[in-house]
Amino acid sequence: MGGTLVAGVGNIFLGDDGFGVEVATRLAARGGLPEGVRVADFGIRAVHLAYELLDGYDNLVLIDALPRGGEPGSLYVLEAEGSDTDRLAEQVRGGDTALVDAHGFAPDSMLALLDVLGGGVRRVVVVGCEPADTSDRMGLSPPVAAAVDGAMALVDEVVQGLLQSGEPG
Repeated sequence: MGGTLVAGVGNIFLGDDGFGVEVATRLAARGGLPEGVRVADFGIRAVHLAYELLDGYDNLVLIDALPRGGEPGSLYVLEAEGSDTDRLAEQVRGGDTALVDAHGFAPDSMLALLDVLGGGVRRVVVVGCEPADTSDRMGLSPPVAAAVDGAMALVDEVVQGLLQSGEPG
């Protein structure tokens, strides 16, 4: 298939953890992404995302709440490194099902599962937002809600960068 998958992840029942879902939902509603780019809300369904990536995407852009110690609402763009993926893949192959949690989303574990399933992506970029409140509640806090438009613009920039980098997708 090729192309780029833009995946919003997070738990909408944990406040700001639903950031990625909100951004993906708004990107999908807005439309206008280049040909070969698909955007979807995966919530906490890491296994579903791993199986989706088996369709042969070249790039993955994950949108998620990303606690890094900054001010709530701060946006980050990080290129994921595969350092732990091999170790986690061996644990999954060895039967460690705790790494594939149906109630949470761990990108490293999802990528390890993808590896075990025989798939992979060339590049993984994370567009993240510093959360303010991930307690049991629905809705984003004011600083995180205010960062959604900026995150949408960052996703657009990241996608354009991936397309212009000479990498497939």
